[in-house]
Amino acid sequence: MEGETVAKAAASSSSSPSRYESQKRRDWNTFLQYLKNHKPPLSLSRCSGAHVIEFLKYLDQFGKTKVHVVACPFFGEPNPPAQCTCPLRQAWGSLDALIGRLRAAFEEIGGGLPESNPFAAKAVRIYLKEVRETQAKARGIPYDKKKRKRPSTSATTPTAGDGADAGGSGGAALVVTAATAV
Repeated sequence: MEGETVAKAAASSSSSPSRYESQKRRDWNTFLQYLKNHKPPLSLSRCSGAHVIEFLKYLDQFGKTKVHVVACPFFGEPNPPAQCTCPLRQAWGSLDALIGRLRAAFEEIGGGLPESNPFAAKAVRIYLKEVRETQAKARGIPYDKKKRKRPSTSATTPTAGDGADAGGSGGAALVVTAATAV
């Protein structure tokens, strides 16, 4: 009896979608609703990167991230001392994650060739990069891309001789080579 309950619980937990899958489905349905309400209504097959950018700009009205405009006295201040009237926007990280989920959803529904995926369009990538840079400048915190840590491919090469001729260091030289990310 108890084994059956555990098996049923395991089956029900494996049949419920993950948090990511649930969010992806909600995001996809939101985008389809946006296309349906678009003036004029758009079909997914006619959707382009420009429409995706329009959707992202539409979402800004629901944003919670204060983005200071250049004319604001707090522009570039990481911790503004007072309130201002600058607009609220969607945070870059939220938009980036959203596009990732929508890109995956488009591929899963069989939307066509990867080149036809409007969420992977070059214009969308450029827009997201501009949003990231703008928001970083507005906060006064420059965005520095985090370098991925890779296992170092180091090789040790002792110098010729007993170390006495190694530039006066008295020991063997260590030569380290590491691959850099491009």
